[in-house]
Amino acid sequence: MNFELEFNNTFVNLPDKFYARLKPVPVKRPKLIKINKELAEYLGIEVNNTNSKIWENVFSGNKIAKSAEPLAMTYAGHQFGHWVSQLGDGRAILLGELISKDGYRKDIQLKGSGRTPFSRMGDGRAWLGPIIREYIVSEAMYKLGIPTTRALAIVETGETVFREKEFPGAILTRVANSHIRVGTFQYFASRQDFKSVKILADYVINRHYPECRGKNKYIEFFKTLANKQVFLIAKWMSVGFIHGVMNTDNTSISGETIDYGPCAFMDNFSFNQVFSSIDQMGRYAYKNQPEIIKWNLACLATCLLPLIDEDEKKSINYAQNIIDGIANTYENFWLNNFRTKLGLMKKENQDKYLINNLLDIMEKNDLDFTITFRKISSLEIENNLFNDIKDLNEWKIKYITRLNKEQQKSNDRINNMQLKNPVYIPRNHIIEKVINEALGNNYTEFNLLAEALSNPYKEKKDFQKFSKAPLEKEKVLKTFCGT
Repeated sequence: MNFELEFNNTFVNLPDKFYARLKPVPVKRPKLIKINKELAEYLGIEVNNTNSKIWENVFSGNKIAKSAEPLAMTYAGHQFGHWVSQLGDGRAILLGELISKDGYRKDIQLKGSGRTPFSRMGDGRAWLGPIIREYIVSEAMYKLGIPTTRALAIVETGETVFREKEFPGAILTRVANSHIRVGTFQYFASRQDFKSVKILADYVINRHYPECRGKNKYIEFFKTLANKQVFLIAKWMSVGFIHGVMNTDNTSISGETIDYGPCAFMDNFSFNQVFSSIDQMGRYAYKNQPEIIKWNLACLATCLLPLIDEDEKKSINYAQNIIDGIANTYENFWLNNFRTKLGLMKKENQDKYLINNLLDIMEKNDLDFTITFRKISSLEIENNLFNDIKDLNEWKIKYITRLNKEQQKSNDRINNMQLKNPVYIPRNHIIEKVINEALGNNYTEFNLLAEALSNPYKEKKDFQKFSKAPLEKEKVLKTFCGT
C-alpha cells in the first residue's frame, strides 16, 4: 500500500503536439465525498480514516505526486456528425499511469480540474451532479460486466460552478485503460500529419494491442478494436443502456465506455428512446447505436489507410472488408447476449425472431426492460406472470417450446439467467433524487445506491426501492451533458 501515487508514464513520451503540459488548477476547500476502496486497493492505494486528508488533496489536484506528469490530451472529432477540428481535454488532466496489482497500466485522470488550452470558452470545471452520475453509472457498468472507465473518487471543491444557476463544484478521479480516442487519430489525420498518426498507432499497438504486432499490425489493430467496440455496443443493448453522445471523440481505442454525459438506462422499452437533451434528431437513439459505432470505426479506418498499405486501393479493400463484417459480428454478439438473458444455451435459427418478437411486445405494451427480463428468469415459477398481456402470454408459449430443446435443469437455467438479468440498474429518477439530496449535503441515498449496484444481480430487502420502475410523475426523460 502506498500514500504517494507512484506513476509510471508512457504517453508523455510522445511528441509535444499530442498534449499540453499543465497542472490542475488548485481548489479552495477540497472535501472528499467518496472513494472507491475496492478500486483503490486494486491500484495499490491505501485508504483509511487517518489518511483521508491526504487523498482529499491528491484527488482535488491540490497535491501533485512527484512522479506525476500532468497533461491535457489533444484530439478532434465528429460531434453529432459534424466535424470539429480542435477539441481536447477542456476540463480534465491526466496525472499519469499507475501499474495495478495484476500488472495492467491504468490512466489516472482528474475530471473538472480547471481550464486547459483546450477549454475554449469553458471554465474547465464540473458541478456535483454530473460527477455523481458518472460515478454511479460507470461503477454500475463495471459490476454488470461491461467494459468501462471507472470512478476512483469524488471531491467537492468548495467553490461554485455557474451553469444555468449556481452549483457546488466537484472533481472526479477517473481510471481507464486509455483516454485515447478515435478523435485523437482524427486530429492528426485531418492535418495530413500521418507521421504523427503512425507514432500514435504504434504507441497504441505497443501498449494496448501487443498481440497485433507483426507484418500487418495496423489492419490487425483495426480489426481487433472493431471487435471490441462491437462487443461493447452489444453489451449496452443487452441492458438497455443509451450512451447519448456517441461522438468519435467519445469512442475509446481501448473498447471501454467513456464519458458518461447524457446517458441513461431505459425504463420502459422503446427502440427509439433518446435521453440526451441535445439529440433532437435521435442520432444516438437506442436502436441506432450499432450503426453509429460502425460509422465511428469507418472514421478511424480513414485515418489508418496510409499505414495499412502503400497501395491505396488495397488499403481501402482491407479496411472495407472489416467494416462490411461488422454487422454480422454485432448480430452474433447481440444474439449471444440475449440468448443468455433468456437461458438459451444452444443456437437455433428462430432465436433472433423469438428475441425481436419479445422486444416488439415490450415496446407495444410499454414494459420495463430490466423488470421484464428479470421476471422471465423465473417464468416456470410464476406461471401466471403474463396472463394479463395477450401478446406476451402467446410469446411465453413459443418460449417454453424453445426451452424444451435445451438440456438444462430448470433450477440451473433459472440461476444462470438471474446472473445475466440484474435486479438493480442506476435508474434515472433515482440518480436525480440522489443528486438533489447531495446538493443538500446528504449522501445517504448515494451511498446506499452505490452499495446496491455493487451486486446488481442479488436481491436484498434493504434495496427493494432501487429495483422499482418509476411512477409516471417520477420519470426523467431528458439528461444533460453537464459541461
